[in-house]
Amino acid sequence: MEYKVKDRKENLSVVKESKSVRFFYGTALGRCFVYVFSRPIFSRFVGWVLSTRFSCVFIKGFIKKNNVDLSLYKDVSYNSFNDFFVREKKVIDVLCDEDIFVSPCDGRLMCYEIDKNSKFFIKNSYYSTSDLIMDKVTSKKYNGGYALVFRLAKEDYHRYLYIDDGVKSGNVYIPGVLNTVRPIVYSKYNIFKMNSREYTILYTKNFGDVIEIEVGATLVGKIRNKHGRDYQFKKGEEKGYFMFGGSTIVLLVKKDMVKIDQDILKNSKDGVETLVSAGSRIGKKSLK
Repeated sequence: MEYKVKDRKENLSVVKESKSVRFFYGTALGRCFVYVFSRPIFSRFVGWVLSTRFSCVFIKGFIKKNNVDLSLYKDVSYNSFNDFFVREKKVIDVLCDEDIFVSPCDGRLMCYEIDKNSKFFIKNSYYSTSDLIMDKVTSKKYNGGYALVFRLAKEDYHRYLYIDDGVKSGNVYIPGVLNTVRPIVYSKYNIFKMNSREYTILYTKNFGDVIEIEVGATLVGKIRNKHGRDYQFKKGEEKGYFMFGGSTIVLLVKKDMVKIDQDILKNSKDGVETLVSAGSRIGKKSLK
């Protein structure tokens, strides 16, 4: 299994999944292990281990294996692996122009149009907006809009920010079975139906009512959102973070609110993810 990623300069990378991932998600025996490992009790245990001081022994190997550039992050000491995993950057460059629609996170972006049946396609499977938020009435309001799917790899920055000024609704948590968001499993599991997730409606100043959904993945027991109902947020302000693992953020945007950049639309149509960074431009306010 391999997948394609382009940066904003059109440089293409082809990444192959590791042998271990191919085993766990490409074989019957491997999927038996996944069934056990993806149980919440196992995730909680791993989360506890990675929060102990002993887990610091994993940090050096993780940095080397994933080519983490520590010069981008604050120079602090870490008390656990999870403490390191949610490390903070020294600087995040956020485009402050109110007409610019920015990425909430570092990751690999795919963009899908939400059709009249509220369905969109992700890696060989169809998903509806109502599946994501378990709310058919609200999901219908996003017909004709966009579903923006940001996949975070383990080496990525796992804190995410607000995309505009505005006020938020409460956080709605939907429990589920934790599973990987890696591309190889899209043909095996309905990822966004199985995974635990949390969503909120962002009543933004410039882009209408945007639904943000944080989706947990393998060994991610916690999605940490910092603010509750009626919180007044600012563009570029930190919204929350994921604990250890690869994770996904989905933004649902209403019709005629945002004009997504053409390279992202073209890449998505071609089945190619676009590499984006937190606070960087991915579109602009629609003039319609």
